[in-house]
Amino acid sequence: MTNTNITNFRKNLFEYIEQAIEYNDIININTKHGNAVVMSEQDYRNLMETLYINSVPGLAEEIRTAASQPLEECSVYDENEEW
Repeated sequence: MTNTNITNFRKNLFEYIEQAIEYNDIININTKHGNAVVMSEQDYRNLMETLYINSVPGLAEEIRTAASQPLEECSVYDENEEW
């Protein structure tokens, strides 16, 4: 995580945005009224997906269980299968 003040952020806006996108860096911007955070869109989407998965009871555990299952034991997708 990179920490900077608002004046420095304004002066180097392009560089900080590129740093967030290219290196997945989180930019913490300090101001006299509080702090703000800048992150890449991809990092934001990943964070939102993680929050969603963890908000559904039992879903995270199902994913962990499925990830540990050997591939040979997995079901084959059948588009005609009734749910």
